[in-house]
Amino acid sequence: MKPGITKEIRALGRMSVGELRDRYLEVFGEETRSHNKTYLLRRIAWQLQALEEGDLSERARRRAEELADDSYLRTRAPKKVSSNQAAVASSRTAVRSFTPSKDRRLPMPGTVITREYHGEMVAVTVLDKGFEYEGQVYRSLTAVAKAVTGSHWNGYHFFGLRVKGGKA
Repeated sequence: MKPGITKEIRALGRMSVGELRDRYLEVFGEETRSHNKTYLLRRIAWQLQALEEGDLSERARRRAEELADDSYLRTRAPKKVSSNQAAVASSRTAVRSFTPSKDRRLPMPGTVITREYHGEMVAVTVLDKGFEYEGQVYRSLTAVAKAVTGSHWNGYHFFGLRVKGGKA
């Protein structure tokens, strides 16, 4: 890279977001909607290098287009749905209130927690109020762990839901 470009790119790093937006306008000839300093710096640096030393080769540009065609990228928000479409969607959507558990270690109701114990897979379903194991509802994971092992276990520890450092 030529020394003049290197100095200019270093100077970009010391610019504010407003200055970078102005420089973007100079380099690209159009305004940007971005206020992300890192993004602006990289885009301007790329364009300055491309102007000075040349852009991508035609072969590299074709390959990039092939890769982009193979991926699904949403660049715009979906269009607003009509009231007809909204009515159909709402008739198929089940709505119910959800109050999260007071214990942040627990996953959402409906989640199945699994663990292997003595060669057998133990599967427990989290309910709104309790836990289901083999068709029976238990009030706590500790009660489930005791039913599985026959001895007292901390339920969170038994199912691997304990978080180190006390943070959930």
